[in-house]
Amino acid sequence: MSKIVLRLGTRRSALAQAQSGQIARRLEAANEGLEVELVLIETRGDQLTGDLAAHGGKGLFTAELEARLLDGSLDLAVHSLKDLPVELATGLVVAAYPERADPRDVLVSEDWATLAELPARTTVMTGALRRRTQILHLRPDLKVEALRGNIDTRVKKWREREDAALILAAAGLARLGLEDVPATPLEEHEMLPAPGQGALAIEVAEGSAAEPLCAVLDHRDTREAVAAERWIVAAFGGDCTLPLAAWARRNGNGGLVVSACLGTLDGTSMASAEATGESPEDAAQACVAALEANGARDILERVRAAQPQAAK
Repeated sequence: MSKIVLRLGTRRSALAQAQSGQIARRLEAANEGLEVELVLIETRGDQLTGDLAAHGGKGLFTAELEARLLDGSLDLAVHSLKDLPVELATGLVVAAYPERADPRDVLVSEDWATLAELPARTTVMTGALRRRTQILHLRPDLKVEALRGNIDTRVKKWREREDAALILAAAGLARLGLEDVPATPLEEHEMLPAPGQGALAIEVAEGSAAEPLCAVLDHRDTREAVAAERWIVAAFGGDCTLPLAAWARRNGNGGLVVSACLGTLDGTSMASAEATGESPEDAAQACVAALEANGARDILERVRAAQPQAAK
């Protein structure tokens, strides 16, 4: 069988390269004669500093990769799904959602394992608005410090502090093999994850030769769970500038359970809901209806009014 070469576009961060490399090896193992080469791309999101909401949030980590998929200079791109806008560029599709890693967040601390254990006035470091609103809703006596950068940078900054805890995604730590970082998973009652957290998306040009080669890694339960989560994001016009959390998973009866919350950035108001449905859309619709009944639309208006103009 003749060799087939696919060009996989990846951001330059250690995490992006690690997860892209893992997918490349899995694709090669699943397709005889396939070779996947990594092509490093710097995105606008990698170049920016500070609050991404001020820059609009949408597509900051994906636009350059998607442009190259459309012009044919790349064959596929591997994204952390939580960074991928709900609406894809025309002509692009997600060929596969590989089996999801742990979707939970972890609390990084030498001394504490849960948010409930943190002493009053402890600083919690995170750049995610979703985490900020949940922390302050649960523990208004804590301080939240904005922190961006790759995982290594964030861990380094945390190690320089003696009075702080750090929250990261469990999947990112695992994919980088950072076993020396003292991290404890946070359960859903303390921190609901971001929509798509722990999941990867393999994006390709629709109808391309790469599409069927990548589709072999698609995992049905992951696809259905993240479809429900992203349906909720779309219902509220959301992206990474919205403090929205959503997590879907199968229950013992085969139904899909979706939990979600949306809160103000100061944590004083929070709409939470959980619903079950047979299909991703049914479960998501029921969850959105419950969120709205609990005041989510009013909270959304308040969040949007408080955001920088570029984020709207």
